[in-house]
Amino acid sequence: MTSAIRAARQTAITRIPRDTPFIGVPRSVSSPCQYRGVQEYTVQSRPGGRGRMFVPVPFDPDEVWAPKPVHHVTGTLNGMGIRAVITEHEGQRGFLLGPAWLRCGLEPGAQVSVVLKPEGPQRADLAEDVAEALEASPAAGAFFDSLAQFYRRGYLRWIDATKRRPEVRAQRIAEMVRLLEAGVKQRP
Repeated sequence: MTSAIRAARQTAITRIPRDTPFIGVPRSVSSPCQYRGVQEYTVQSRPGGRGRMFVPVPFDPDEVWAPKPVHHVTGTLNGMGIRAVITEHEGQRGFLLGPAWLRCGLEPGAQVSVVLKPEGPQRADLAEDVAEALEASPAAGAFFDSLAQFYRRGYLRWIDATKRRPEVRAQRIAEMVRLLEAGVKQRP
């Protein structure tokens, strides 16, 4: 393992002090799930209206992961796989689960065990040239961060397909930035 990878892993570890006044109870910071921004906690769910259930998120995703307009997350809820978007509900951050989850035996008001991490490629995972281009254009960077993983990966695959032709790679990165600035989710 190179020293750069070791350093990146050390900076990616999120540490939450035990005495942090969260609504939920974060588990030990020595948990292996803390690597790469994975957050593990237990919290009491609430009714979400219209047959849904709301699961609070007891941390600020902008502080723990990175500031983004929209946080797409993946993980588990009581051991079952989930994908969700963190939103505001009645003044609190969290995610809503539809009626199908309630048919699986979950009930609003129950304690749930949650493991969450950002979904898809994140800014820290990008190649240096791509990250620099997105950093140089805040509008393109913010739009890229708000995209679902499918669209982010599509742009990155398109750029990575030019590994043997650096001049084409630079052109594609510039084209991606132009499209993102225009608010285009995927290249035509």
